[in-house]
Amino acid sequence: MFTHLRNIESAFQQNKKIVALVILTSACISVAAIWFAFSAYQKASSHVYVLANGKVLEAVSADRKDNIPVEARDHIKMFHHYFFTLDPDEKVIEGNISKALYLADESARNQYNDLKEKSYYNNLISGNISQQIDVDSVRLDMNTYPYYFKCYATEKLVRATSTIHKVLVTQGYLRNVSRSDNNPHGFLIERWETLANRDTTISKP
Repeated sequence: MFTHLRNIESAFQQNKKIVALVILTSACISVAAIWFAFSAYQKASSHVYVLANGKVLEAVSADRKDNIPVEARDHIKMFHHYFFTLDPDEKVIEGNISKALYLADESARNQYNDLKEKSYYNNLISGNISQQIDVDSVRLDMNTYPYYFKCYATEKLVRATSTIHKVLVTQGYLRNVSRSDNNPHGFLIERWETLANRDTTISKP
């Protein structure tokens, strides 16, 4: 009889171990499933699909801190493009300058007003001159805030009789602001000034 009881107790202990093992295994499988599902969700949510020109393009989202230098340089290039890309058309000039002034503070507006007072834009229109800019490089200091930058670019003034090439060097600072349709990168250029703007070559057509 005692042997029978010991067998029952032994079987009961064995069953407890089996049940505990099953519960532990199920818990491990559940945790692993949840972890893999969460990882898959994060991976899927990090991909954004953009429709451009009838084609679906895949973009990967990232933290802004990883993209600050890239966005900052593009912001600077966009500003210089709008401020210095001009055609002999008053509406084109006003449209581009308006876009540029959303990206900078009053220092840019002051330069615009100064050029306007000197009849720079009227001379472009009367002389049928087109002005283009190509930003060669942007030096950016991310160790201090606001972020200091120096921009190196080449200007080209195209007229019927000649084409003038200029070297343009500017500097300023970037501070963070809210993103908007007019300022998609969320930066504002401050204390912007022109360090050099000199002719390099003049070519005839």
